[in-house]
This record gives sequence, structure tokens and C-alpha cells, in this order.
Amino acid sequence: MRIYFVGSHATGKTTLCRYVSQTYGMPMISEVARSVLAEMESSFDAMRTDMDLVSQYQRKVFARQVATEQQHKELFVSDRAFDNLAYAADHTPIFADMVEDTGFADYMKWVAGGIVFFLRPHKSLLVEDGVRAVDWDSVVRIDGMVKLLLEMYRVSYLPIESVSMQERVRAVQFVLDREKSSQRVQTMPNSVSATASMAKTNVPTTSPGALVAKELVASMDLSS
Repeated sequence: MRIYFVGSHATGKTTLCRYVSQTYGMPMISEVARSVLAEMESSFDAMRTDMDLVSQYQRKVFARQVATEQQHKELFVSDRAFDNLAYAADHTPIFADMVEDTGFADYMKWVAGGIVFFLRPHKSLLVEDGVRAVDWDSVVRIDGMVKLLLEMYRVSYLPIESVSMQERVRAVQFVLDREKSSQRVQTMPNSVSATASMAKTNVPTTSPGALVAKELVASMDLSS
């Protein structure tokens, strides 16, 4: 099971990612941007005035994310996916080159086969993280670009709009517990799974969390 929390910075992705890792015993891929930044011995302030440096940085971040996911294969929870391309679009001239690469389209298909939670921004969540300057206009721009990429590549996702941690956790648990139950049905003995398969006729196979996400949105008001 591959789980992604995507969205702008200052939306609580890492907090939920850590919760899922600890609760479900899954390896966690934390934001690789920080480690790449440290390896380059640079800072965001320095990159604001060096276009070549920031372009190099964004390419390295994306390559590191893909490589790290490949190491973990089919079991991990990550606090990002393609997110840094939204930053590349906002700060560099390399966005078109990155998305036109055939490897990017393949990666987006890979992401679409996982469970994707899209965390939406809220002003009450803006907290300085010691790495990026937290600016509301910037957060909104990145949020819009992430949504555009999700829609362009037909990645099914569950939007998380509530600022309540309790409601966020309930939404995530609902989806993941249903997915785990579905996986258990698939591994049942033939005598049981033959009967159970009748109930799965209309379940989409390309996006594991799509059906339970739709049910959740219909049964819960996450925006309150």
C-alpha cells in the first residue's frame, strides 16, 4: 500500500504522514527537500537569487523522491509526491522540461495507483518551519498547481479541508481501514473469496482509495 499526502507547505502533511507511519507500522518517506538542501550546503534565501542553483535543486529533489520510493517498493507513506514540480513552476523556467519527460508521466501513473490525500491550505495552519518563508499568497499558488497536476494526470484523491486534527485523522483512518479490509478479502481462501468477489464487481482497480474516498465525502462534512 502506497500512501501520499500532497499539497502546499504549511498544510500539515508531515504531521499526518507521521501519524499513519506510527499507527499502521509503515515506513515513512519524510520531505526529501530538506536533505537535498543540506547536501547542497545552500539555503532557500541563497537560491532566490540564483536561477541555475534553484533549478538544479528542484531536479535533485524530484529524482530523490522517485529513488526513495523505489527503495521502499509497495509499502510506504510519504509527505509528498510530485509536489516540488509546483515549486519548479513557481520559481524556475524548467517546469515544461520536467513534465515533458516521459519518466514523469510514468511516475504520475505510479502515484495514481496509490492512495492520495490532498491537504488544502488554511491561514490558521501557517507556521514558520525554519526552512521556507510562509506566505499565504505563495501557499495558495502552490496549492493550485498541485491540484492542476492531480487533475491533468487523472490522479484520484481525497481532499482534506478541515483544520481539525481529529477530523483529519478520522478521514484518513476511514480510507485506510477500508483499504486494509479490501486487501484481506483478496487474500481469503478460494471458497470465501469466490463469494466475496461478487461484492467487488464495481470497485475500480486503478486507484485503491477512490471508492472509499467517494463514500467518505458523501458521508462526512470535512469542511466544517
